[in-house]
Amino acid sequence: MKFDAADFEPIRCIALQFTGAEDSVSHENTPSIKVRGKLMCRLHDCGEFIPIRLTFELRDAYLESHPEIFHLPEHFRNYPYVCMWIHDYDKKLLHEVLEASWRVLASKKQIMEYEKAQKP
Repeated sequence: MKFDAADFEPIRCIALQFTGAEDSVSHENTPSIKVRGKLMCRLHDCGEFIPIRLTFELRDAYLESHPEIFHLPEHFRNYPYVCMWIHDYDKKLLHEVLEASWRVLASKKQIMEYEKAQKP
């Protein structure tokens, strides 16, 4: 397996801003983020992309709107994940996708706490 954990650092920094998001280690000892024990995102062991948990509807919308950034390997077709190329994204879009992922996994209480903290 050829991955560089440093490639995950920008994703990790954004993901950990969300209430209840925690560092973890997943398949093949790759760095990941979990929410309530469920995988939110991780660095794929090939080091080329990041699977991100979403709903099937959100996954399809991102695949359609940003085909140059997101893809769907055959292995992921039956699962609610979208795969983002590791080097072809902007931080605003990354934050948007990670927040959408977090909202799928977070409790109502966590979402309320996050939204309250975002208000000036």
